[in-house]
Amino acid sequence: MQVREIINLKGGTLFTATPKQLLGEAIDAMADFDVGSLVVMESGKMAGMLTFREVLQALKAHDSCPVGVTVGDVMVRDPVTVFPDMEVDDLRRLMIERHSRYLPVMDGGTLMGVISFLDVAKAVLEEQSFENKMLKNYIKNWPEASQI
Repeated sequence: MQVREIINLKGGTLFTATPKQLLGEAIDAMADFDVGSLVVMESGKMAGMLTFREVLQALKAHDSCPVGVTVGDVMVRDPVTVFPDMEVDDLRRLMIERHSRYLPVMDGGTLMGVISFLDVAKAVLEEQSFENKMLKNYIKNWPEASQI
């Protein structure tokens, strides 16, 4: 399975913020949309990523009151990215090695979407479930020795 297939399964909906946006507004958006990351966009291009990890670090640094703090102040400026043809095993390895729960998927200069660890788990589970059904069906329809 490739990253492209996971994006196709989950859809390419992007939740975004801007570097100048107040962190509080971004937190509200993350809560409203029930997402753990926002792609930070500036001039039509990805400028960074904001995940709940950066939000928690900012809250801690500002005594739980990030008044005046912007997304640009706390975002990851050069996030690890992956490409559509990457195999899911390589993706999982990269996510674990880099401690990244959310990775933008880039096809050249085009942002295709964001893959989360949960998206990977769902896709792998779905693939295994499909393979399991196919194997059970194959075994169920196996010709008996007397028919051969």
